[in-house]
Amino acid sequence: MSATFAELYAPALKEVFTVQARQRLAEGVDGLEYARSYAERGKPDFVLAFLLLVEAGDDLKRELLAYAYERRAVLSEQKAASFARQFRRPFPLVRQSARQDRLAAQRIRSGQPLPSPHELARLFNEQAEL
Repeated sequence: MSATFAELYAPALKEVFTVQARQRLAEGVDGLEYARSYAERGKPDFVLAFLLLVEAGDDLKRELLAYAYERRAVLSEQKAASFARQFRRPFPLVRQSARQDRLAAQRIRSGQPLPSPHELARLFNEQAEL
């Protein structure tokens, strides 16, 4: 039996995001709509907080969370390009962060847990050696 959305991703969430989401839900907001809104803005931590508190299918939750990571990757790459033009130098760590977000999205869509920071470092060191 495969793990549920909550089992896979709840351990990655910091309590501060859950507190914020609970406050909004107590005010009567639509948690799924808030999750979608945060996904568009590339805010996977907020997306995860809302998704863990609302009723929806695990497939929909995985898709929304993966999209949030992909969106953050796009926004990070745009920011890196803008900074490169403004400061006339590359920003490789911002681009690396975008690659990590894309990896997270792939893992989420395949029903795997998010990679740990140690695992991310290992994966990117292996890629650098190629």
